[in-house]
Amino acid sequence: MTEKRPAAGSKGVVVTNHPLASAAGAEMLLAGGNAVDAAIAALFTLTVVEPMMVGILGGGTAHLRLPDGRHVIVDGLSTAPGAARPDMYRTVSDTLPDYGETVDRENHFGPRAMAVPGALRAWCQTLERYGTFPLADVMEPAIRHASRGWRATPYLADCVSDNAGELATDHSLAGTFLPGGEPIRPGDRVVRADYAEALRLISRMGADALHDGPLGGALVRQMQRTGGLITMEDLRAAAPIEREPIRSPYRGYEIIGPPPPSSSGVHIAQMLNVLEGFDLRAIGFGTPDGVHLLAEVLKMAFADRAVATADPAFVTVPVARLISKDYAETRRAELRMDRAQDWQAGIGGTESANTTHVTVADGSGTIVSSTQTINSLFGARFTVAGTGMIANNYMYNFDPHPGQALSVAPGKRVFTSMSPMMVLKDGAPRFALGLPGGLKIFGSAMQAIINLLDHRMPLQEAVEAPRVWTQGHTLHLEPAISGETEAALAARGHRIERVKTVGGGMNAIAFDPDGSMTGAACWRADGTPVGIGGGLARAGVRFNPDAVTTEPKP
Repeated sequence: MTEKRPAAGSKGVVVTNHPLASAAGAEMLLAGGNAVDAAIAALFTLTVVEPMMVGILGGGTAHLRLPDGRHVIVDGLSTAPGAARPDMYRTVSDTLPDYGETVDRENHFGPRAMAVPGALRAWCQTLERYGTFPLADVMEPAIRHASRGWRATPYLADCVSDNAGELATDHSLAGTFLPGGEPIRPGDRVVRADYAEALRLISRMGADALHDGPLGGALVRQMQRTGGLITMEDLRAAAPIEREPIRSPYRGYEIIGPPPPSSSGVHIAQMLNVLEGFDLRAIGFGTPDGVHLLAEVLKMAFADRAVATADPAFVTVPVARLISKDYAETRRAELRMDRAQDWQAGIGGTESANTTHVTVADGSGTIVSSTQTINSLFGARFTVAGTGMIANNYMYNFDPHPGQALSVAPGKRVFTSMSPMMVLKDGAPRFALGLPGGLKIFGSAMQAIINLLDHRMPLQEAVEAPRVWTQGHTLHLEPAISGETEAALAARGHRIERVKTVGGGMNAIAFDPDGSMTGAACWRADGTPVGIGGGLARAGVRFNPDAVTTEPKP
């Protein structure tokens, strides 16, 4: 039994992690825009109503399928400032679980935690190249909600309450989310007037308002006052990169996802290649053997990821080797069904769980799956004074130790687990999906693909099904995984930890051969699907007022 219900449509489907963002996307489709218009409108709205997750000072990865069948990956990830150095942080430990931590948590909170933002320029460029509406039109819903206000959901209120101490250190965050010194409550009206003005400026000037204009100037001056590293030269140099996706066959389907510096395309393909040697449907969902296999392939993928998957401009990533069937066969032969293993890399970090995702399709063949973030909840926990813009803390994604594949380097793009994935059958789209969740994203996306293709779950069930996760230490199990399975896994040597959630709120769209679409969002966030049916009047129909008659009086 699922907690939410899907939504179907023939003219388009919008699924985001907030109802107002889904409404903004639907508004664009209903006005005659395409999926790109809808996705960008939804993302700008999410920066207002889901501010703990996403912002114009963040970064992300988008996966577009265009009406002609082309797939484009738009890498709008953040980069390290030009003044950043591999040894810029004092590390706390050389071993897990504190490997990624630094003295005073400088890579997590405050100005030195902020990387050069990439999201805004990527959104504006994507809209200009592939959308149909002007920037001001797609930004209108976001500006409306920021200036007039919206009602806080319990999810937002909980996030504010959990981080109240840090939010209180920033004047703007405190004034918005801690009025009178107390966290906002569900149903409270939230207004972000200063951020509305920043959005209006962007709607007039475009991305240059930040990357070569007054918003960027305000950011740079604050960096200079507080010890941050970002300069105007960094902002001017920021640019999205369009990349070719990773493609991999799996049981007669084609799995398509982002290439490095994203982990998802490579390592989802790697894990599925290993699992293809097992009859997962016969093994069953949530069984000891089924979960054991998931845990072991996750550990394999993380072992390889730690040494290989980073910005390809700085690190040579052996993509062909990692996604090859031969490599999968070698790794599969090393797998033991009777016991858990500690896996080492077969070829010769840290990341936040707080992100958002948008999945949109229109009736003309454009599909957008986009994952965006400011990294941690409320990013680096400060705003650019007077603008309401919340800073990212993307520097936390780098390895603070020098000499590693994921170490800090000037201009280096952050690595990410973002997984805006699509699944094709005979060249036609069958599924598009993604989710937030940091390190847990690509493993969760892989499990959803297995749920759909191997276990043949309906879409809603597939996104809501219980998940597992490990990177080689403890095995996290969501509550719905049975106690019997937990006991059997412990007997094989897995160190078990029960958690409330693995990853965040997934949203997905399924495509039927008849042209209909179904959208689904899971219980782990405020996800809301909107399906659009109906359409315009039949061609040639005219209303003739002369044909109107009245009934004769009795």
